[in-house]
Amino acid sequence: MTTRPNHPTKNQAKQVGNNSDDLFAAAETANFELSKPLAARMRPKSLEHFVGQQHFLGPGKLLRRLIDARRLSSVLLYGPPGTGKTTLAWLLAHETGGEFRTLSAVTSGVKELRETLEWARDEVASTGKRPILFIDEIHRFNRSQQDALLPDVESGVVTFVGATTSNPFFSVNGALLSRSQIFQFQPIEPEDIQRLVNRAILDKRDGLGYLNIIVDEDAMKYLTTIVEGDARKALSALEIAVLSSQERPIRVSMELIRESIQAKTIQFDASGDQHYDLASALIKSIRGSDCDAALYWLARGIESGEDIRFICRRLVILASEDIGNADPQALPLAIAAMQACEFVGLPECQLTLSQAVIYLALAPKSNAATTAISIARADVREGKLIPVPIHLRDGHYAGSQRLGHGQGYQYSHESKDGIASQEYLGVDRVYYEPTDRGLEKELGERLAAIRKLLKADL
Repeated sequence: MTTRPNHPTKNQAKQVGNNSDDLFAAAETANFELSKPLAARMRPKSLEHFVGQQHFLGPGKLLRRLIDARRLSSVLLYGPPGTGKTTLAWLLAHETGGEFRTLSAVTSGVKELRETLEWARDEVASTGKRPILFIDEIHRFNRSQQDALLPDVESGVVTFVGATTSNPFFSVNGALLSRSQIFQFQPIEPEDIQRLVNRAILDKRDGLGYLNIIVDEDAMKYLTTIVEGDARKALSALEIAVLSSQERPIRVSMELIRESIQAKTIQFDASGDQHYDLASALIKSIRGSDCDAALYWLARGIESGEDIRFICRRLVILASEDIGNADPQALPLAIAAMQACEFVGLPECQLTLSQAVIYLALAPKSNAATTAISIARADVREGKLIPVPIHLRDGHYAGSQRLGHGQGYQYSHESKDGIASQEYLGVDRVYYEPTDRGLEKELGERLAAIRKLLKADL
């Protein structure tokens, strides 16, 4: 008897095809996951494994409360690279149950943004759930692109999550800022970086746990410190060290870690907030008379590619603003440094800047001149306009004597000590109050004597 081949039915064939497709899809997904760098594979799957940022994610803190209450509003995540902004955006969607879409402001334009917002409106209409739209590098969107977000953010069609390494107050539209909670990320602490590194070493599924790895204590300390709070950089350096090692078991030494990190790239944006932060740190260190800190911030500025003219301008301003008459030589020295830098240029002008910064940091400090002009200008702005006294008015033109201009003026050089007792303002008002630091102490004693002579015969 002939046996007929057992051909599958149409439905059975379809099922087999689907299973085959599922198997291929699963294999492709697994291969894709394996090809990801270690830092991407080790991204936490839940908030419990998220490291750092406890100032807003810790128990009872604002963002944690919003997540727990499922009341997440639009947020801006601001901070340095490698601190978890993108990871947290994904976790926000995971924790709140919202559909998640992501755009990069670097590669996406208004067209892609409008298509995504159209998808969000359809999602709300069909499911009643508000999706989460994550836009990385939001500061790269121009004003019109940011404005395109406003109607759907304002109406609640999407929960907007933006990430930026630039200060949002400089780079994000005011209208978008006012509709968003801002959470500033801090560099991850070295001990937290070490936890992440150890987790990656032990994790057999997503990490390097399938290998026998020994990390020297000094190498671990160096790695967790040199990355300056950037978890992604730490995990990338670890992966390079492990995969490039020929030893078995793999020993991660200080030398291997140094080679794996290589030259440190200094992040700097001449128009961003780091430009202002470095300048602020330099000036405040000089004002605080800490020459070592001032030299470090000067070095950071030079190595980052800061405009030398900008540094020089800040030093000239500081010489008057924060030193003034406590050391009158500070201003000509700062100006000489500015001229020398213009004449010499880099790299030699770093020597001139170093000399100037050390001198200014160690000089006695006084802001009395700064305070004096500020108070005087405030009086003028507030309408306290004092008429010029008659005896001080110009008496050199024809007819001025008929008006009485200049009459009664006492020529100072004809007076004893070169100071005539007369009014120069017409009201009792003191603006300059010298300190007792540096040369200003001597000037203060002289000023007291002068003020006494000016009022002697009045």
